[in-house]
Amino acid sequence: MAATLRELRQRRNSVAATMKITKAMELIAASRVSRAQHRAQASLEYTLELRRAVEAVASFAKVDHPLTAEHRERIRSAVLVIGSDRGLAGAFPSNITRAAEGLIDHLTSQGIEVELFTAGRKPKDYFAFRNIDVKQSWVGFSESPHYEHAREIGTLLMESFLKRQAQGGFSELHVVYTHFHSLVLQRVRINRLLPLEVVEVDSPPGEQSTGTIPEYEFEPDPETVLNALLPMYIIDSIKFMLRQSAASELAARQQAMHSATDNANELIRDLTRQANQARQAEITQEINEIVGGAGALSASGQER
Repeated sequence: MAATLRELRQRRNSVAATMKITKAMELIAASRVSRAQHRAQASLEYTLELRRAVEAVASFAKVDHPLTAEHRERIRSAVLVIGSDRGLAGAFPSNITRAAEGLIDHLTSQGIEVELFTAGRKPKDYFAFRNIDVKQSWVGFSESPHYEHAREIGTLLMESFLKRQAQGGFSELHVVYTHFHSLVLQRVRINRLLPLEVVEVDSPPGEQSTGTIPEYEFEPDPETVLNALLPMYIIDSIKFMLRQSAASELAARQQAMHSATDNANELIRDLTRQANQARQAEITQEINEIVGGAGALSASGQER
């Protein structure tokens, strides 16, 4: 049954109201993604310098640090899933949870028990809906993470890693997050953060190295400096991933809202065309009724 002119106009007005919302959300995401990208780039120099310092100390230190020691048995592994607090970001939340589920299935198939940690309300709700236990979750800062958030997460995970597995600790930590490449390209990555593997790099985590280790003088000694630097390095790596995820979330939301606005525009054009056709049909019907009525009156007058 064809829709009436009134119904078509109501639908068009409803879509127009929705389009105003999606357009506003697109503009908000666009303004926030630029700030998130700037924060990620602003802290990059410190991140790279810290990584180079860790490499240099590790090359001179003569002891094995607990954060770099491999466990003899992989009984339990931890997975940190970094997602978003809000939706309306296209496939961003589902890509993260799909990659996390794949990692969990892979570890479980090897007989390894998995402890799940989440940052963001979306992954937390996703796993809770599927009755997958989440040991610890952090919410409320996915779009604007700060160092304090990374320190809270990193401190808890390092304390658990340093425990014996028989006492509730885990043998390794994997982080699932989205790496920001550009406004149109964001990719899900899985990094093993603990035990820490220190390699020579001159780029952000996950990028190819091209640099060399500078010369340092250590006070009081390389071992003491290493004990202080490695926890800072872990926390900074988590901060880096949180900020990459924040920029990726906002970029994905901007793209999703832009597509929604375009679709709403197209739908409004279709509804406007249908409304015009319905209005023309009503006018044609009214004219036909008037002509028919005039003809009937004329015929009745001639019969008299």
